[in-house]
Amino acid sequence: MDAIRWQGNSLALLDQTRLPVEEVWNTYTDYRKVADAIRRLVVRGAPAIGVAAAFGAYLAAHYAPDAELEGRFLAACDYLATSRPTAVNLFWALDRMRAAYGRVKALPPADIRAALRAEAQAVMDEDIEISRSIGKYGLELLRPGMGILTHCNAGTLATAKYGTALAPVYAALDHGLSGLRVYCDETRPLLQGARLSAFEMVSAGVDTTLLCDNMASSLMKSGKVDIIFVGCDRVARNGDAANKIGTSGVAILAAHYGIPFYVCAPSSTIDGAIASGEDIPIEFRPPEEVTELWYEKRMAPEGVGVYNPAFDVTDAGLITGIITERGIVRAPYEEGFRALGLV
Repeated sequence: MDAIRWQGNSLALLDQTRLPVEEVWNTYTDYRKVADAIRRLVVRGAPAIGVAAAFGAYLAAHYAPDAELEGRFLAACDYLATSRPTAVNLFWALDRMRAAYGRVKALPPADIRAALRAEAQAVMDEDIEISRSIGKYGLELLRPGMGILTHCNAGTLATAKYGTALAPVYAALDHGLSGLRVYCDETRPLLQGARLSAFEMVSAGVDTTLLCDNMASSLMKSGKVDIIFVGCDRVARNGDAANKIGTSGVAILAAHYGIPFYVCAPSSTIDGAIASGEDIPIEFRPPEEVTELWYEKRMAPEGVGVYNPAFDVTDAGLITGIITERGIVRAPYEEGFRALGLV
């Protein structure tokens, strides 16, 4: 399963707002529509956002007249950067595209376009290898028959392929590790766990159970959860990690019940420029996602206030370890990141 494809001279994205009922692919040749797809969660998940943005920037250069190539490319990078504020991969990928342009801007336009196309493809290829490596390190923590809880979706739909938090499960399937059970929090209000993670795991033939977010404590208390894997959108130097809203609550419950809690973080999500989670910008989304989106009729009274942050920050002290493509980092996190060359 994948969610991003480059087809000829266009970007194809699996519309994740339509899953799991319909599998619809949308095709893009305009960077502004790619930015809109990121905003509307057609494509989501920090690594996938970065890949989509890289190709979106390339689209601007590909379709620009030679005389306008630089202006349109740089404008596209700036515009794409406004699409979502929390996922640092977005800015990381666009910085890579700008740097690639800076290296070749003196070349003929055809060569500039070729270099930008190659850089966007490199962002995608590297993301696949990073996810595979995270899966390898996460697999070391698994044993046959374990119960795994995950929150939101950090699977293959959130990356170029394999995923981050679900990568250890895919690695386990590849290695014949038997009897794993995956528990998916539904992840209100956008239901990424119900619509996406559960869809991925059932499609892969994994024993999968869906639960409402407020049932996680009951499930953990029952003894059915042995380990927790979550993804992230940004990690501070001290190990504080921003992920989909509700993740910090899962971490607090895990600490109470003594369950290992791991964050799966590609190096592109580790932001060495910020000291702690207090510096991570948190996106707030429209109130309609809470009051109306998944209901046949509005389920809340008109005029009610709505608090709808897309992410929360899990304190480093609640995290057992952070699984990167270079190894598993444990506290003190900044020291561990430096040892692996991640900050």
